[in-house]
Amino acid sequence: MSNKVLITAALLYANGRLHFGHIGGAYLPADCYARFCRLLGKDVLFISGSDEHGVPITLNAELSQKTPQEYVDFYDQINRELFDKFQISFDHFSRTTWKEHADLTKEFFLDLIKNGHIEVKIAKELFSLEDQRFLADRYVVGTCPKCKFEEARGDECPKCGGSFEAIELKNPRSKLTNAKLVLKPTKHWYLRFDHFQEKLQKWIKKKKWKSNVVHFAQNYIDELKERSITRDLSWGISVPLDEAKGKVFYVWFDAPIGYISATKEWAKKVKKKPKAWEDYWLDPKTHYVQFIGKDNIPFHAIFFPAMIMGQNQNYKLVDELPANEFYNLEGKQFSKSSGWDVDLEAFFKIFSADQIRYAIASNAPETQDSEFSWRDFQMRSNTHLLGKYGNFVNRTLVFVKNHLGGTLPLLGDLEREDEAFLEKIEEKRKEIYLAYTHFRLRRASQIIMEIATLGNTYFDFKKPWKLVKESLLKKELKKTLALCLKCLQTLSIVSYPIIPHAAEKLWKLLGFSSSLSDENWEDAYQMPLTFNGLLPAPKVLFKKVEDEQIEREIAKLKKREKEVTSLSKHRLKPFKETIPFETFEKIDLRIGLILSATPVKKSKKLMKLEVDLGLEKRTIVSGIQNAFRDSDHLVGKKALFIANLKPAKLMGIESQGLLLCVGEEKELELLEVSKACPGDGVS
Repeated sequence: MSNKVLITAALLYANGRLHFGHIGGAYLPADCYARFCRLLGKDVLFISGSDEHGVPITLNAELSQKTPQEYVDFYDQINRELFDKFQISFDHFSRTTWKEHADLTKEFFLDLIKNGHIEVKIAKELFSLEDQRFLADRYVVGTCPKCKFEEARGDECPKCGGSFEAIELKNPRSKLTNAKLVLKPTKHWYLRFDHFQEKLQKWIKKKKWKSNVVHFAQNYIDELKERSITRDLSWGISVPLDEAKGKVFYVWFDAPIGYISATKEWAKKVKKKPKAWEDYWLDPKTHYVQFIGKDNIPFHAIFFPAMIMGQNQNYKLVDELPANEFYNLEGKQFSKSSGWDVDLEAFFKIFSADQIRYAIASNAPETQDSEFSWRDFQMRSNTHLLGKYGNFVNRTLVFVKNHLGGTLPLLGDLEREDEAFLEKIEEKRKEIYLAYTHFRLRRASQIIMEIATLGNTYFDFKKPWKLVKESLLKKELKKTLALCLKCLQTLSIVSYPIIPHAAEKLWKLLGFSSSLSDENWEDAYQMPLTFNGLLPAPKVLFKKVEDEQIEREIAKLKKREKEVTSLSKHRLKPFKETIPFETFEKIDLRIGLILSATPVKKSKKLMKLEVDLGLEKRTIVSGIQNAFRDSDHLVGKKALFIANLKPAKLMGIESQGLLLCVGEEKELELLEVSKACPGDGVS
C-alpha cells in the first residue's frame, strides 16, 4: 500500500438526521480504516461532507417553511454534532453549497463538453401549471396504465407491481398539491456514459473488490447509455451556458465532485496551502479508498469514474470500493417517516460511542444485510465489552494495585506456557492487522475479544490469587501480571480503531503519557512498560446495560412507530377542485342544538340525531357512532350543520341535513360553538 492514503466516505444527504444505518454502511468502516492507517504511520486524508442539492430538499424546505439554504444549514449542523458524538475522525467535512464546489462542477461539465461527451436533447416531462415546475417521478401519482389503480406512483404501481415511466400515468397529478400535470417539452444536457463503456470494462476487470460490487458494476456497464445531468430547478448549481437558463445540475452529477472540492476546501481553510489537494488527487501513487453503501455502487463504480475519465485533469480514480450492504433496525429499514428509528440525542445521554461503535462493527453488514437490535446491543455491551474486555482490564489492574502497590512488575524468566501466551497474542495481532487491511471489521472485533479471552484464560490458569499467599512465588506473581499487562498493551492498540475512547483510556491506565493517536502500530507494541512511578488508579471502562434500559428503549421504539403510523393515517388530504363563489353561496350552514342522540339499530356507524335548527326541528342521521359511543355526551352540544342538503334515507330513516365534523371514523370531533343560537347562519 502507498504511504499516501485518501479516504472518502459517501456524502450525507442533508435531508434528515444521521442514523445507525448510515454509520454502519459507510462512516464507521471509513473511520476505523482511517484510524488504522494513521497508526501505521500513513499520510492519511479522511474526507466527507453534506450533499445539499436536489428536488427533495427544495420540497421539504417548503414544507418546513424554510429556504433551501436554511434547511440544509439546519441538518448540516445537526449531523456534524452527531458525527462528533460517534467519534468519526474526519480530517475535513465539507458541503456542496461551498462556492468553489460550484466552480469545480462547472469545470467538470465544460471539460466534458469540450471532449465531446455531452449532447442536448428535448424531452417531454410532467409539469405542474399550478406550481409552475417540473416534478420528479417520486412526486407524481396517477392512474396505473396497466390495472387502472388510481393511486399509482410515478415509477410503479403498488397494486399490480407494474413498472413504467411517470409520463405513462393516466391523469397524472402532484403528490404534494394534487395539481394536475401536463406533458411539457424541455431541453436537457445528457452525459454520454456509453462513450466510456470499453474503458470502464477494462478498468473494472482489474479490480479485486467484493464480488457483488464487481458483478453489479460489470452488468451495469454492459447496458450503459446516456443520462440526463440537468434539471429544471432554481436550487442547485446553474449550468454555465447561455442557452441553459433555469437549469441546474442533477444532484448525482455534482455530488461526487464534492470529494475533490472538499479536499480543495481542506487545503485552503485547514492546511492553509491552497494547492495541497493536488498531493492526493493528482498523484497516481495515492491509494484512494471510497466507503459507500450498496445503493451508491453505480454512482461510485461507474458514473464518477466515467466523469473523471472525461476530464482534461488527471484526477485519481478509486483503488478500493468496500461497499457495505444495508444496516437495519430490528428487522426493518431505518425510517424517520415511519417512526422506525433511534433518537440519537437521547441515545448518547445514556450509552457511549464505544458501545455503539463496537455493536455495529462486530455485526457490520459487510457481505449481507445486518441489523441493530436492542437485545443484541445489550449482549455485545455486557458480554463482550464489559464481561471480556473490561473484566480482563479491571482484574489485572486491580491486582497490580492491591498486591504490588501499583508498581510495574518485572517480566523475569519465562516458562513454556508464558511464551505460548505471548506467541498467541502476536499471532492475533497479525490477524487483526490483516482484518483491518481488508476492511473486515466483524473479524477485527472478533479478534479483539479473542485477545481479551486469551488474557482472562491465562489469568485464570496462573491463579494469581494463590500466588500472593506464598512469598516464594512472588516472582511468579510479578511475571504473571507483567504478561497480563503486555496483553493489555496489545489490546489497547488493536482496539483503538473501533473503540478509540476506551482504548485511549486503557493506554493511559498502563502508565503511558502519550496519546495513541500519536503512536505507531509497531512502535507502540514494542514500547516497554517502564513507568517509574505508580500506575494510575484503575477505572471502569464500560458500564453495564441494564434490562430496564433496554425495555424502555424497545417500548419507546414501538410507541414512536405507533404514533407516527397513527398520524400518517390522518395526513392532510389535498385540496379539492376550486368552485365559484356562487356555488359556495348555495350552501346553507347553520348552528344546530342537538336535542337527542340515539344509535341506529342494526348499524355499526349511524347515529340518529334530533336537532333544533331554530326555524324547525329536524332528524339528521350521521355516521358518528364509533367516535361517540356515549351518545348522551352529544346532547346539549351546539354544532355546525348543512341545512339545505337534499334529504336521503339511511337505514330506513330520512335524514334532513348533514352534521360537520373534523377527523375520521373513531377520532371525530364536533365543530362546536358556545355563544351562537340555534338557527344562526355561518358566514
